[in-house]
Amino acid sequence: MKPTSFLADIIHAYEKYRSGSGRKSGSYIKNIVLFDHYCTSHYPDAAVLSQDMVDSWCARRPTETGNSCISRIYPVISLIRYMRDRQLTDVVPPPVPRATRRAYIPHAFSCDELKGFFHACDTIKPRKGILSKLQRLELPVIFRLLYSTGMRTTEAIVLRCRDVDMSSGVISIKAGKGYGEHYVVMHDTMLDLMRVYDACMENLLPGRDYMFPTCDDKPHSPVWITYHFKVLWKRCSDTRATPYELRHNYAVENINSWQNVGFGLHDKLLALSRSMGHRDIRSTMGYYSLTPVVAESMGTTETMDESIIPDL
Repeated sequence: MKPTSFLADIIHAYEKYRSGSGRKSGSYIKNIVLFDHYCTSHYPDAAVLSQDMVDSWCARRPTETGNSCISRIYPVISLIRYMRDRQLTDVVPPPVPRATRRAYIPHAFSCDELKGFFHACDTIKPRKGILSKLQRLELPVIFRLLYSTGMRTTEAIVLRCRDVDMSSGVISIKAGKGYGEHYVVMHDTMLDLMRVYDACMENLLPGRDYMFPTCDDKPHSPVWITYHFKVLWKRCSDTRATPYELRHNYAVENINSWQNVGFGLHDKLLALSRSMGHRDIRSTMGYYSLTPVVAESMGTTETMDESIIPDL
């Protein structure tokens, strides 16, 4: 969709501004263009933005929750702030609805489920073509990376080769949530696997930019990792799970391992928080509410890492 109202030039400039700032704009621009089309249909003769246009669009709809309303209107509010900073409008951004807390509990992976899932990753049926070769190389490694480091899926798919130190095992994440930067240290077994993977990928796509690239050396979309996780997960379980829950599992497994640490608990929690890219340690504290529930269903996991990440 393309903007059609008097806002078209401003929207194009705003999109360039976000792109120049290194921000992803897909969902933002989509919602802004929907607002643009609303202005075209409801205010066909308008030449400037008015308070009534914004207030009527941003009003919460009967079918919306607070969270869905926020997702729809926040990009428009961001556009208004951009325009106000440049003295392009006097419209006042409306208040953002209060977010509602979600009662969703992430899936608690069992050891057998994880073993089955990674076995499915390692036994992808071979097909011809470079796309098939990339999938068979990338999928077993990227999912193990998510499992063993707690990285966000969006961080893993845009990871560049230059941000992974294959000597020290330190990953510099520069495209984290909220544009925050942080570091992750790989376990020795994961580092060994990454070295083998990197050498294989170098033979397939010499001089590539991205660690997990498409055929033309571009980052995969979030849909790519969600789709393949769903396909592989169905081969080992009938339950519902998402790739992001590997991150939850990483946090819960760490917290479950902290027994009798005394005053060292704060240091461990702070280290986990920084490793996961949380700006506020309270975000990490939220996993404590999951730990008792998950621990009961997990059982012992002392040997889980050795069975899932191959000993090379």
